[in-house]
Amino acid sequence: MARCSNCKAPLPAGSLICDYCGNRNDVDLRGIHYYTTHDSDSPRICPRCTTKLKTIDLKLQGTFLIERCETCFGLFFDPGELEALLQALVRDVNEIDHRGLDAINVGRSPNTYPISYIKCPVCAELMNRVNFGAKSGVVVDRCKQHGVWLDGGELRQLLEWMKLGGQMLEQERQERLRKETEQREQEQRLKVKEYADEPASFSVFSEPLRHSDPDLFQVILKALGSFLIKHL
Repeated sequence: MARCSNCKAPLPAGSLICDYCGNRNDVDLRGIHYYTTHDSDSPRICPRCTTKLKTIDLKLQGTFLIERCETCFGLFFDPGELEALLQALVRDVNEIDHRGLDAINVGRSPNTYPISYIKCPVCAELMNRVNFGAKSGVVVDRCKQHGVWLDGGELRQLLEWMKLGGQMLEQERQERLRKETEQREQEQRLKVKEYADEPASFSVFSEPLRHSDPDLFQVILKALGSFLIKHL
């Protein structure tokens, strides 16, 4: 189920207006990169073909610029752009098609490129390989600072994953992980508290001697005195 980006309440099916706080849940373009609406002032290089990427305008709620390689059709998205594009293109998904998600990768063509780490089109540093969402089957290349690279055809695969409820499944997985983490932390806190409340194993030795307890030193002196008297 889709949720309000402001208060996280469930949204009515097919509606963008939250019944609880009145927030309009359009695609959030505030968190995306500056170059979504402004052309890059420096060339970006395709990590596959080592040629300059071409800027294209998707005209999503105004100017929405991304980079594409005209040779391999790979796409580069600045931070937040890919998520915003997926949300804008796929709406009104109200249920998870588990069977479809289980079969999403069956019969899919193998990857065009061998598994390897490729360079960020902006900084030329090696990017991390990240599995995008539960069961999407798409491993994207991500530069933490500059954005995400998709090879040709991977955007279509992600759109298919979204339409089958893949994002909802991923949200459920994240929520489940959050609750499991909270439960483990709560159990750990209880264990620490129980340990702190238990009496120390050797606390009996820390108790003061009672007045009725014999003084060991006096007992030894008395016994020694008796011994000397008998043998002198």
